[in-house]
Amino acid sequence: MNLFSDIRSLVISSLEKLQSDGALPKGLNFENVTVEPPRDSSHGDMSTNAAMVLSKPSGMNPRDIAEALTVLLASDERVISADVAGPGFLNLRLKQDYWTSIIPFVIKAGVNFGRTTIGNGIKVNVEYVSANPTGPLHVGHTRGAVFGDALASLLDFAGYDVTREYYINDGGSQVDVLARSVYLRYLEANGQKVEFVDGTYPGDYLVDLGMDLKNKYGDSLVGKPESDWIAELRLFATEKMMDLIREDLALLGIQMDVFFSEKSLYGTGLIEAALADLDGKGLVYQGVLEPPKGKKPEDWEAREQTLFKSTKHGDDVDRPIAKSDGSWTYFAPDIAYHFDKVQRGFDQLIDIFGADHGGYVKRMKAAVSALSNEEVSLDIKLTQLVKLYKNGEPFKMSKRAGTFVTLRDVVEQVGPDVTRFVMLTRKNDAPLDFDFAKVQEQSKDNPVFYVQYAHARICSVLSKAENANIGIKANKFETLKHPNEMAVVKKLAEWPRLLELAAKHNEPHRLAFYLYELAGDFHALWNMGKEAPETRFFQENNPNVSSEKLAMVSAVKLTIAAGLTILGVTPIDEMR
Repeated sequence: MNLFSDIRSLVISSLEKLQSDGALPKGLNFENVTVEPPRDSSHGDMSTNAAMVLSKPSGMNPRDIAEALTVLLASDERVISADVAGPGFLNLRLKQDYWTSIIPFVIKAGVNFGRTTIGNGIKVNVEYVSANPTGPLHVGHTRGAVFGDALASLLDFAGYDVTREYYINDGGSQVDVLARSVYLRYLEANGQKVEFVDGTYPGDYLVDLGMDLKNKYGDSLVGKPESDWIAELRLFATEKMMDLIREDLALLGIQMDVFFSEKSLYGTGLIEAALADLDGKGLVYQGVLEPPKGKKPEDWEAREQTLFKSTKHGDDVDRPIAKSDGSWTYFAPDIAYHFDKVQRGFDQLIDIFGADHGGYVKRMKAAVSALSNEEVSLDIKLTQLVKLYKNGEPFKMSKRAGTFVTLRDVVEQVGPDVTRFVMLTRKNDAPLDFDFAKVQEQSKDNPVFYVQYAHARICSVLSKAENANIGIKANKFETLKHPNEMAVVKKLAEWPRLLELAAKHNEPHRLAFYLYELAGDFHALWNMGKEAPETRFFQENNPNVSSEKLAMVSAVKLTIAAGLTILGVTPIDEMR
């Protein structure tokens, strides 16, 4: 049940009536007509931009369209009034019983309230985290992990067929560095003094791996040339690191459907097949790129390379896929990996990248567009940096990784629920300040506490009602008259619309914002009971009134539970 969608249907049918009556030209596209809450609630309950967006294509004054539309809308039994504002916005006030009709629907739907089929089974691949398998996940990976997992859950709730995927970057030189680092820990385990140089990884997380190697090989690898052990240690270390990464993800309740190895692209013909596909479309050529814009690097020289005509699919410049010596660029296996996704039959692809990968967005979109003949869309979401604080001051934690704060460090400090919710309190492309003191406060300033506290308060109310033998009844809700009560009801009605918008735009942070606002409306109503006894959830000697109010707060509880579950956060029944 989506009240905003219902009223939009009323607006569209009214526009069609104006067309049939000759008051509006035929052939207009109503796709951009919206119905949404007005920015200022004093203006009405819902607002439509119909007259504004149809003015130019119809050649009519927007106020003329709006005034003709108000006559038809005002005649609907759900509408109290329809008023034109400004240049042609149209504000509607709706009857109370229309708003309160959402309550029994929520109770019947339970935590599935808002679940929709707008995804229509479309196959979506969401790739996220995809960190190099060279160590534990750090706090930056944490944000991408939470964002990607919440987005995948949101899309699933909206009716998409979702696959969660992790790309293992095990094909590059960084895995050789990992193997060398593990070998140093192996030497250390055999009593030798070692020094971490040439970019090797000094983190303590490799100490156990060195001991494991000693237990397996004794001292037989000591002093051996790198060629004797590098291949085996690459495989050994990568598998161990991926086990560690899976454990880190599990701390946040994240499970992947697919782990795809970059290494599987090499020597299997997959890279060659992807580039052959582009070549067959006339998109591969031998050429020389222009020097980088701005100051030319001193070592730059014009070299003929194999290039992808990415500019034919929206990129700024063509991109090299093979170097002058014939070896692949970093871009080539990425093309092959996305070609594999296209071949697997996905309709939409979503990649979650760190902010430092912004330069990859246009080239990857161009590649997917070319590989799929423009049939598969790719949305790349960048997650900005996370800055750690405590009481407003930069916070330095113990770094088991040697150079960075790990996901495990954060979760052990504040728990998975706080970690996940706070990571979603800013849009993904905005920097995030994570204050360890604030996120553990029991106050309005701590959003996860504020939302979970609302859920716990309602659980307490419903428990008391059950002990008093007062049940929840879906009556006509005529007693819900106070503005604070109606604010809660109207906020409930926004949930299905909000879910659809969040899913369409791949923005799970909208859910966190909404839950905080809904919790705020509920807490305001709770506090109002001190000043306005008629708003209290228990009315002495009037069980029918109590039942209606309990039904309303029960609907709030279910909506909060639905939202938190999508975000991967536990709805708390009792605060401790």
